[in-house]
Amino acid sequence: MENKEIILPSGKKCTCSGEWELKGHITTTIFLSKGETMPDYCGKKVQWILIKKG
Repeated sequence: MENKEIILPSGKKCTCSGEWELKGHITTTIFLSKGETMPDYCGKKVQWILIKKG
């Protein structure tokens, strides 16, 4: 079975509880539960990638 990366932009609903990392030059991680809204980072729209299901 192939593992596909899960990437979500700010403003979308989280589809999988777990640890998410900011995609890009700056590295930061957050923990979100399924159904929460993916946050902005420092007031900017960003993309988050799931690094660990939780």
